[in-house]
Amino acid sequence: MSWNPTHSPDCPQIDGDAIETLIIPRARDLGGFEVRRALPSSQRQMVGPFIFFDQMGPAEFITEGGIDVRPHPHIGLGTVTYLYQGEFEHRDSLGTHQMIHPGEVNWMVAGRGVTHSERTSAETRAKPHQKLFGIQTWIALPEDREDMAPDFEHHKEAALPFIEDAGAQARLILGTAYGKESPVTMQSETFYLDVVLAPGAAFPLPDDHEDRGLYITTGEVEVAGQTFEAGRMMVFRPGDRISVRAGAQGARLMALGGATMNERRYVWWNFVSSSREKIEAAKEAWKAADWTGGPFHLPPGDTEEFIPFPPELENTRPK
Repeated sequence: MSWNPTHSPDCPQIDGDAIETLIIPRARDLGGFEVRRALPSSQRQMVGPFIFFDQMGPAEFITEGGIDVRPHPHIGLGTVTYLYQGEFEHRDSLGTHQMIHPGEVNWMVAGRGVTHSERTSAETRAKPHQKLFGIQTWIALPEDREDMAPDFEHHKEAALPFIEDAGAQARLILGTAYGKESPVTMQSETFYLDVVLAPGAAFPLPDDHEDRGLYITTGEVEVAGQTFEAGRMMVFRPGDRISVRAGAQGARLMALGGATMNERRYVWWNFVSSSREKIEAAKEAWKAADWTGGPFHLPPGDTEEFIPFPPELENTRPK
């Protein structure tokens, strides 16, 4: 998904010491398709290496609808796409052409520069009543890996470690947690879990990562005597032992975090970097639209259109 800096999440004040930051995403409509963005926010740019967090949907397309995110560029980050419902087609300038389905993970490392598109395929559009619901995140790359060659990995649901205990089920999407390790190649210390809780079930967050947060996608949870509903992200203090408990309807969460990145990160549109100069160079390259001699190339099979340089951001600086 493309970045729009005019939709910043709210970060209200909360009582108690268990939660460092509470983030309430603001919804925006992408044309029959709602997105809620939790990161970056005014109080928290990142949780571990996670610098962007979008909830996509839930949405239902009745008559040949779907998503059409045209080719667009990235630098300095990796994108993670994880679906609860639906399916869509990924193409990128590496030549990747990959469908993604629920429970699978697409991990695209932009490095020094990549272009990709995300669309509902013609086959999917032909199906009645398609649904789409999922999470897309960006992970900032370590400073010494920002200029690495772009890469792509896709892993099926069965390849991701599964943890189950006393009404809690968790699938490890990225990184390490509870003695398990995801097969996805990471560039920094990370954990990312899809957690499903039965009514009243408890879930302890990993305590071996410095930065930890969770996002409630459905249901509600109780943390230190306070109840939080779906569409809330909580970031916790380093070192605290944290356990959450699902409400009467159960809950589904995304738990995320990892090592805190010590270097400053700048964000502008779809670019992330520790260097403003690198972002400025990427801006000029995308504006030039030189798909043969420039650093960006359109995805094979999706070269008829692209998201143009956003003129409304022309005079804004990376921040």
